[in-house]
Amino acid sequence: MHAPALKQMPQQHLWLVAGTGEGPPLAATLLDRGWQVRVNLVSSSALRAYAPHPRLELESGALGGEAAIEARLAAAVGRNAPFDWVVDASHPFAQVISAELARVCQRLGQPLLRLRRETLEGDDTSGEALGPPGPGLRLLADLADLGSVDLRADRLLLAIGARRLAQALAASNAAGHGARLLPSPAALRLARAVGLSDAQIACHRPTPGGGLPPLALERALCRQWGITAVLARQSGGTTEATWRQLAGEEGLKLLLIRRPPEPAAVLGLPLEALLEKLGFPTTPP
Repeated sequence: MHAPALKQMPQQHLWLVAGTGEGPPLAATLLDRGWQVRVNLVSSSALRAYAPHPRLELESGALGGEAAIEARLAAAVGRNAPFDWVVDASHPFAQVISAELARVCQRLGQPLLRLRRETLEGDDTSGEALGPPGPGLRLLADLADLGSVDLRADRLLLAIGARRLAQALAASNAAGHGARLLPSPAALRLARAVGLSDAQIACHRPTPGGGLPPLALERALCRQWGITAVLARQSGGTTEATWRQLAGEEGLKLLLIRRPPEPAAVLGLPLEALLEKLGFPTTPP
């Protein structure tokens, strides 16, 4: 696959690598602009977050490494529908996926943009206690730093996903633990495998449906379990904002794992700037 062939095609086809946070509204905006959008998601359950559309293609499953990414790009060219852009809107902590996309796209001359989540007010990189909400907000350099925090009098809610639960439990000295996970069989299996009982596991998405007020499920969960501290990630966006607001209102300690650096040599833009860069697809001849 060669870059010149990509540039000669009319701009109309995007490959969006995303999740269920920024992904659905970004896909909807791109579709409204006239783009043909292919979305890759890790789990099949995440597909339900995307409204059906005639120009939307959904694919579930891990990307499978650089060879698989390269094969997907080549297959698009083989269908005479190469991607004018690849948009990496994956989670800020999905470092492996972002790095693999960056290397393959650079090697093939495939245009790539990264959606950069803005950090929230009060974020810094000093490792000191941060600003609002409340004095209990602390930034950890990495998950291993959790062991340096005295939580012996606390019940800690783990809101960091399922894959790093074992590492978190090994580092934590909290009096008790609970885990908030996304509702997937794989996440539940991982939580049980590290020794958490079903009574210590809650599976739900951060944004509730059914007309519940914001934070209702998170607030009820923390009160039910007697949670006094929350471990989450400095991911930006609505998820981090949710935990910040809840910690401030409920007087909880909030521990945030510092966001890793963005992939080198990839143009990362906030949402409005990214949309401006992508523009609108050209009309095919």
